[in-house]
Amino acid sequence: MILGVKYRTAIDDMAERFSIPERLVGPKKVCVLDTFCEACSLVSILFSCLGLAFKFAEMEYVSKVNDLSEASKTYDTLENILDLDVANDTGLDLIRALFEQFLSTDDYSLKVAASTAYAQVCAPYHTWAVRTAVAAGMYALPSRDQLLMNLKETHQSAEKKMKSYIRASLPVIQYIDNLYLSRNVVLDW
Repeated sequence: MILGVKYRTAIDDMAERFSIPERLVGPKKVCVLDTFCEACSLVSILFSCLGLAFKFAEMEYVSKVNDLSEASKTYDTLENILDLDVANDTGLDLIRALFEQFLSTDDYSLKVAASTAYAQVCAPYHTWAVRTAVAAGMYALPSRDQLLMNLKETHQSAEKKMKSYIRASLPVIQYIDNLYLSRNVVLDW
């Protein structure tokens, strides 16, 4: 807040989009694809704030969101395109895990938090080469304070918004996982 004017940040927008699951999963319990894509596109901003270490994750995530956005021109719901296997909630889950790790420590460095989040969510599904590149990139992560500055957040405001995203994203992530499992599609991401 500068001179009494409150600015909206990327985390504000992201937490708001995911805070009302009914926006993504309507009353008919189907996920409206274009609305889902809009919400997911906000998450990519956070990847870019993490620098080189998460460049692979950002590129993969943005590519999948673009695929979904393109598919939304033909298909109305996530359920309709499930058989095409272009949907992916890994990026949403990675940010959720990163936020949980970020909030669980006061370390100046993000390396441990980011490494733990990556190991939980993505590493089991990446090749050795990608895991090695990500591990090397972890040394280029911004400091905790630099990340908050990049996000235009304070420690207090980021904590509140990160907790909001964590709470809001879990049902969405679970919903997507259940869509795959209900169709016996292996979750290999």
